[in-house]
Amino acid sequence: MGLGTKDQITGRAPRILFYSHDTFGLGHLRRSRALASAITQADPQASALILTGSPVAGRFTFPRRVDHVRLPGVTKRADGSYAAQTIGMGIDEVTELRSGLIQTAVRQFDPDVLIVDKEPTGFRGELLPTLEHLHETGHAKLVLGLRDVLDEPEVLAAEWARKDAVATTEKFYHEIWVYGLRSVYDPTRGLPLSPATQARIHWTGYLRRDLGPLGTPPDQPYILITPGGGGDGKAMVNLVLSAYEQDPDLSPRAVLVYGPFLSGELRDDFEARVAALNGRVTAVGFESQIETLFAGAAGVVCMGGYNTFCEVLSFDKRAVIVPRTTPRLEQWIRASRAEDLGLVRMLDETRDGLTPQAMIAAIRDLPNQPLPSQAIRAGLLDGLDYVTGRVDALLSQERERATG
Repeated sequence: MGLGTKDQITGRAPRILFYSHDTFGLGHLRRSRALASAITQADPQASALILTGSPVAGRFTFPRRVDHVRLPGVTKRADGSYAAQTIGMGIDEVTELRSGLIQTAVRQFDPDVLIVDKEPTGFRGELLPTLEHLHETGHAKLVLGLRDVLDEPEVLAAEWARKDAVATTEKFYHEIWVYGLRSVYDPTRGLPLSPATQARIHWTGYLRRDLGPLGTPPDQPYILITPGGGGDGKAMVNLVLSAYEQDPDLSPRAVLVYGPFLSGELRDDFEARVAALNGRVTAVGFESQIETLFAGAAGVVCMGGYNTFCEVLSFDKRAVIVPRTTPRLEQWIRASRAEDLGLVRMLDETRDGLTPQAMIAAIRDLPNQPLPSQAIRAGLLDGLDYVTGRVDALLSQERERATG
């Protein structure tokens, strides 16, 4: 079926396509998966397809009527440039290949709604031909989804100017969804968006986590240590292990989840240190059902990524967040605002020092922290309900247009 022949929209089940560029890490894929799950649960007829570059997409289970297409992977070098992850192609060739695969998927899947995560033009502009095509045919609703914090306003403005992202957003996207609350943080601060585009912004609230039934947690009590994807979590893991090594009375025990990107010699070193702690710290590999570990934890020590923050709020866990500050300040901004609101405690490098002593004190003080639910305000965790409502509204508009 070609893209120009959707007069049968009233007679077929809705199709939602997600684009999640995912050059590294888990954040974009996990967010898209949570949204796809909520949308297909809310509408038993709907199906969703996620286009993702995540190298670990295959390790996840996907809900019924949700599937994914894996785009060829790319990795970010230390100097900020990109390279193909596995196949022997230059970055321009890989980008062109990914762009072609996206266009083919869009033509074949023929979505009613396309939800793009974070990058308005896609990785290195790979989404632009698809956006242009859908804009011309005019029957798919295009949505840009933004997490609560992107980066410092000045840094973000320069990045979007370089990528021509403002013009792309203004031209192509029918709606912009911010997966947070304006009262917590406005990720579009500093962006020269027109009043008309600003009027298309919807503040959804954070995305509550409840992906299916929970398993049996490890023996309790324990605190959960999670570096997220794990690619840049070695400093935090090292800090926690050092705390347990230096304080033999530190309790409760810790369950450490290695992210899928924390591997090799570094992981071998951590494994040896964990073994030497004789059960006071235990470690598990990448856990796609991390919700079970969250649910059973007495507290959490984590980095400040969006998805982990949503899990802390959703499972109402006392948390110490150790945010990364490079290459962007996103995690620090989120953790700082969350601490201001009384939702979490932040371990700040300049204020507290990233020392074993600071970590020991933070873990010991976890039971004295208020629960996030004591500070949560109305609408904070309503994101999934809001999004399913918006999808329903967009599909209704599309049906009216098709039958009008």
